[in-house]
Amino acid sequence: MGLMSYLLTLPLAPVRAVTWVAQRVVDKAEEEYYDPAPIWRSLAELEQQLQRGEIDQETFDLQEDELLDRLTEITEFRYRQS
Repeated sequence: MGLMSYLLTLPLAPVRAVTWVAQRVVDKAEEEYYDPAPIWRSLAELEQQLQRGEIDQETFDLQEDELLDRLTEITEFRYRQS
C-alpha cells in the first residue's frame, strides 16, 4: 500500500514543498521576532540616552514600559512553546 499511496499522492508533492518552505519562513520569522537580545540592547541604549540627558525621565519610562511589555510577550511565547 505504501507504493500505491506514494503514486496517488505524487501530484501533491509541489504543494507539500511549498507548504514546507512556508513553514520554514514562519519559523525563522518567529525566531527573530521573539528574540529577546534586541530588546535588551534597546533597554541598555535607552538607559544610556537617559544618562546622557538625551531624553527625559517621562520618555524613558514610556519607552521602558513598551520594551518590558515586549519582553513579557517573548517570555510568554517561549513558555507556551516548551
